Amino acid sequence: MQPSAEPDTPRLALSGISKRYPGVVANDAVDLIVMPGQIHALLGENGAGKSTLMKIVYGAVRPDAGVIRFNGEMVQVRNPQQARALGISMVFQHFSLFDSLSVAQNVWIGLEQKLSLAEVTQQIRDKASDYGLDIDPMRLVHTLSVGEMQRVEIIRALLGEPQLLILDEPTSVLTPQAVEKLFAVLRRLADQGCSILYISHKLHEIRALCTACTVLRSGRVSAVCDPREQSNASLSRMMIGAEPPVIQRSAPRLGAVELEIRGLNLPRLDPFGVDLDQVSLKVCAGEIVGIAGVSGNGQRELLFALSGEDLRAPTGSIWMAGQDVARLSPRRRRALGLHFVPEERLGRGAVPSFGLAHNLLLTRNEAMGPLGWIRTHMMGAQAQRVIGRLGVKTSGVHAAARSLSGGNLQKFIVSREIDAAPSLLIISQPTWGVDVGAAAQIHAEILALRDAGCAVLLVSEELEELFALSDRLYVMARGRLSPSVPIAQASIERIGAWMSGLWHESVQQHLQTLESDHAGP
Repeated sequence: MQPSAEPDTPRLALSGISKRYPGVVANDAVDLIVMPGQIHALLGENGAGKSTLMKIVYGAVRPDAGVIRFNGEMVQVRNPQQARALGISMVFQHFSLFDSLSVAQNVWIGLEQKLSLAEVTQQIRDKASDYGLDIDPMRLVHTLSVGEMQRVEIIRALLGEPQLLILDEPTSVLTPQAVEKLFAVLRRLADQGCSILYISHKLHEIRALCTACTVLRSGRVSAVCDPREQSNASLSRMMIGAEPPVIQRSAPRLGAVELEIRGLNLPRLDPFGVDLDQVSLKVCAGEIVGIAGVSGNGQRELLFALSGEDLRAPTGSIWMAGQDVARLSPRRRRALGLHFVPEERLGRGAVPSFGLAHNLLLTRNEAMGPLGWIRTHMMGAQAQRVIGRLGVKTSGVHAAARSLSGGNLQKFIVSREIDAAPSLLIISQPTWGVDVGAAAQIHAEILALRDAGCAVLLVSEELEELFALSDRLYVMARGRLSPSVPIAQASIERIGAWMSGLWHESVQQHLQTLESDHAGP
């Protein structure tokens, strides 16, 4: 890739960029300089204005004031098409894919129609192979997991051969191995002259990858630094003004079995899904059970069966609170104390056009009166309590869900379900896209729920999160579930090996060791 500016000319220079919304100042006179071949981090807590600023650069949002220079020339980026023509590509935190189309068709739509669909399909295969982003271009998007959708967005951006690549939380649903492959790709792009703007809340990633960092707080630049010379603690102080609290854990006090899956076999709903094969697990009151695994190995199918969205599970295969719920609707499962946080925020976790107060009604009925009347005052008060619980940044209880930053919407959805005081909480990717302070809050709330006697099933691709919260761990691979392992006996190496489905060999070796120990000399 040949840079189109001199090495000492900034690839991107923002001067005095401001953007205001009713009740919110998203960006306040922001200055930012990104040099050619630089991997530049943009750091800030949820609602600090990072995504708004990047949407301005990409032409998806018009600034109220300020100047944008690209390769030394003043530009007005009126829309994403113009941004791409300049050489700017962006991978959004919330994906912009058509569910009913294939991967190749989605990518083809966003490119100039100089290539045939067959040529684009081959380019996708080539990019996926080169960069280790495994994806089948013929799959329909609605059959993909969130992690697989993210791969599609990254490949689509790379096909544009960008001079400036903007990545908004690109590793939030990627495995550690996939993150390393992505970093190798980004370093190679930077070596070729491509500039990269990297938004992430994972401080260790920023320190490992980025060579410069701009920190936003409440829409303003609060610091500029070289993250390689900082610690996680110092970056956290720049971002939120303090270090995140240390999680305090106590030993679990187990109660009755709240969730039991008994040999669940479930054929896939679509050709690209995963068959569930003899899945069995138990979750007791007062414990957190984690499920690790690479995205697309059956987690989606399992969660659909547990939430009641897929009612094909055989009778007797799913039990909650001692009751067979395999054929019960989501509403009837909630009546038994189940609450559920899906990995997809917009569309499943929240209705984008609904206000936050009305989004409570998706899973909460306290404000529903006789004959379906909504007690609006009660609903508003409840929404205010949910917003305050995790400090959701919003203009008010009637703000549309889609107006929130990704991290703040995640906090709202998690807070909504925890506030219901469930007896069983199933939660997927709880801290996807949230800052370090909010992640610590969410972790503390989940632990408090567990200590109050709730059973928690946690599905996450963040191994650090699973090790920090779980009392026991399972691993899911190719639609099958490993034996459970107490967290004290788990290790990154062991769980990583099990992610490839190799637990049979590991368990056999463990049994042989035990037999040898008992046999004595």
